[in-house]
This record gives sequence, C-alpha cells and structure tokens, in this order.
Amino acid sequence: MTHLAPPPPDRYAAVVRANLTTPWPYHLVHLAGSPDDVRTPVELYPAFHTSFDWHSCVHMHWLGVEVLAAGHEDDALRALLSANLTPERVAGEVAYLRAHPAFERPYGWAWAARLAASCAAAAAAGDPAAAAWAEATAPLARTVLDLVVPWVARTEHPVRHGVHSNTAFGLALLLTAADDLGHDDVADALRTHARRLYGADRGWPAAWERSGHDFLSPGLAEADLMARVLPPAELAPWFAAFLPRPGDLTAPARVVDPTDGHAVHLDGLNLSRAGALFRLARALDDPGLRDAGDRLLAAGLTSLANDDFVATHWLASFAWDAATSR
Repeated sequence: MTHLAPPPPDRYAAVVRANLTTPWPYHLVHLAGSPDDVRTPVELYPAFHTSFDWHSCVHMHWLGVEVLAAGHEDDALRALLSANLTPERVAGEVAYLRAHPAFERPYGWAWAARLAASCAAAAAAGDPAAAAWAEATAPLARTVLDLVVPWVARTEHPVRHGVHSNTAFGLALLLTAADDLGHDDVADALRTHARRLYGADRGWPAAWERSGHDFLSPGLAEADLMARVLPPAELAPWFAAFLPRPGDLTAPARVVDPTDGHAVHLDGLNLSRAGALFRLARALDDPGLRDAGDRLLAAGLTSLANDDFVATHWLASFAWDAATSR
C-alpha cells in the first residue's frame, strides 16, 4: 500500500512554536463568580493561555515535548516550553483545577496527564530540560489523577459523543499516563471502572457514526480503551462481539468548508480513527485494521495543509499521535 509520508519533525515544531506564541483568539471557558472574577486567559491559566483554548495549549506543549524527544533540536521551541513549564506557572494551573474540579473533564485532564508522562519519559531518556518540565508537571498529573477516580466511580453512564466529553477517549489517555507515571493505584481503579462501564457492550451501531462535528469515533475510542484494559485472550472475543464490522468505521471523512471550526473536526476524526486502528491492529494482530488505518492517516495528513487557525491549533497533535502509533 502507498503511504503519504508524515511531515518532518521541523514542521511539527513550527506549528507548536506558532501556537505557543498566539494568545488570541482564545476560547475562554470560565465560570465567573462575580464581576471581579472576569479575567484574561493569562491571569487564569499562567501556563496554558495560548493555542485557542486550554486543552489545545496543553497538547501543543505535549507535541513539543514529543518532537524534541524524537531527536529534533529546536532551541526556540525548547525555550518556549521552559518558559511555561515552570513550578510557579503550573502551580497556578493546579490551583485552578482544584478550585474548579469539573474544568476540562475528562479531555483536558487526559492531555495534562499525558503531557506530564511525556516530560517524565524525556527526562528518563537524559534530557536535563525535560527533567525540569517533569518536576513542574508532576503535581498537574497528580491533580487530575486525584480527580478522575472519584469522578469515574460516580459515573453510571459513559458519554459516547465523538467530541471532548467522550468518556472512553479520556480514560484511555489517563490510564496510560497513570501506568507510565507509576500511579498503579489509579491505573488499577481505571481498569476496574472501564470493565464496569464497557465490558458488557455488544453490537456497536457503527452505521450511526459519524456525526457532523465528530473528531473521535465513539466506537473505536471505546475499543482503544479496552485494548489497554483487557488481556489479549479477552480482548479478541470482546472486540469481535462489540464491533463485528470494523470496516464500517474506516471510510475517510471529507471536510467541505476548511474554515469552519466544527466541520474541521472531521479531519481530526480521520486522524484519531487511524491512531486507534493502528493500536488495535497491534493488540489484535490484525493487518486489515492496519491497512484501514493507513488509508485514514493518508486522508488525515492532507489536512495539515490547511493554515486556518481552526485547524492549526490542534490537528498536528492528532497527526503526530496517529503517525507514531503506526
């Protein structure tokens, strides 16, 4: 099969640098308690106040760490990360999350934990700057991991939308980050609750996907989570019963208006589906899923040519995730 080559690391680095130096426009999600509580993004979020919104800013920092960890050297990018990922700035983020425990649940939580895990991995690989970032972001990870267990314990019905509120996508990233950071108690609890919420699911209605502004596949996000929860002997029969026709979820989506922020979500859907399929192909030893992922990745990578901010503030992170999951 012919593959579209992913962009080189320097292109991803350029996207991150541009985002981390773009404070406006910013989609502010803040419940103001009084007129005095109406503040600017940088006042509310001292580390994550660029890149259009909080969660995109978090995962742009994650992408920057990942690009550097892959061997790309970029002094300007490294300086931007070092300026934001300090104990003082991240402490402001931790305080905000503690004061607003439903903020960015679970999507932003998941990227925050993943950022901390990537910093820790880069530090363990010998990057001294990453060691400072890991120290700064460790309390951030601890905060979201403290919040997620009681939240998911109260959850009787998972959210199955194809956007930020999707429960399975958030739990998958949080579970892997808990594993990577050595928070075994949290990881064990998340596995238990994932089994409770999804273990009995059968016959996912794949034909009902996709909605017009999905950037996640609810079916594949759930399967991707369960691949992190179930041992291989359990995963194969669970997947066969849950998604007997995975091909129904592999047709690339098309974006008609690349300047429409909701429509562009479908570019992200191609990329997130590709990443999930690659991981499932590896877990299930299924080359057909890998081939389907290749087709979706090729379709999704074309969206990186869209230079509108509705695309550039987030799609590169999903492209990197998909390409590195292959």
